[in-house]
Amino acid sequence: MKQCMSMPSPLGDMLLRAEDDALTGVYFVGQKYFPAADGALAAANASRVLHQAREQLDEYFAGERHAFTVPLRMLGSAFQRDVWDQLVQIPYGETASYGSIARRLGLPLSASRAVGAANGRNPVSIIVPCHRVISSAGDLTGYAGGLHRKEALLTLERPMSKAPQQLELLAFG
Repeated sequence: MKQCMSMPSPLGDMLLRAEDDALTGVYFVGQKYFPAADGALAAANASRVLHQAREQLDEYFAGERHAFTVPLRMLGSAFQRDVWDQLVQIPYGETASYGSIARRLGLPLSASRAVGAANGRNPVSIIVPCHRVISSAGDLTGYAGGLHRKEALLTLERPMSKAPQQLELLAFG
């Protein structure tokens, strides 16, 4: 059965979606590719996986969690799943370029745009860290949730000596 749950976050309200015993979506409300209502039930009696996802995201935003253990089910093309598999290999606090992901997949640098498109369709943002992908020049580019959120997530993940560890300390406009 499909279920959804909303949750507040320091970066705006979020929607969590699950089907059966796996998380299928983490979205900022109103972001690009925000899912249309498709019959998922609002979770008055939310599933264990939705509660687990919310708890882990709250810990992440508090600077207490660096890895997620909630079970995922991500539907996409074989290429998209290959890109998403690469995203989870990017360590907390680090970044990778679209080109480096293309090279890790055995593709030419010209495949960077395709990698970017697959990255943008990641249905489980933050947990599958698409925000850690930047341009080869080090610029922040593309994030379905908005570049201000991408910047905030990267700031949260920087080592303590470089940035505050709690998003409550940051000002968002």
